[in-house]
Amino acid sequence: MRITVASVLVDDQEKALRFYTEVLGFKEKVNVPVGDDRWITVVSPEDPDGVELALEPDAHPAAKTFKEALVADGIPYTAFAVGDVRAEHERLRGLGVRFTQEPAEMGPMISAVLDDTCGNLIQIQTFTG
Repeated sequence: MRITVASVLVDDQEKALRFYTEVLGFKEKVNVPVGDDRWITVVSPEDPDGVELALEPDAHPAAKTFKEALVADGIPYTAFAVGDVRAEHERLRGLGVRFTQEPAEMGPMISAVLDDTCGNLIQIQTFTG
């Protein structure tokens, strides 16, 4: 068994697609209609055949409540590995990304937390040891 798709719940699929591709740098893999919404996935350009991230609509009332509770408590929805958190933090800030946690050492990793503009906090992290 292996992971092929993970999801992030977004309040607007088109806005999410722009943010995750144009700002974060993922590549669009699948974008097809499914009912009133779309099945949209993005992948790392470093591993285009690897795990896909689905940009799932958060239309279900429980999804919105869940996301709001995580954001209120400052808890990231998911995490992405980067080669250098500090460098990625500066690159993203230069693109206007808002961070809720600046780069900080946390045991064997350095992490920062950003707002994905779609209702989620996302952690970026680099393991140091």
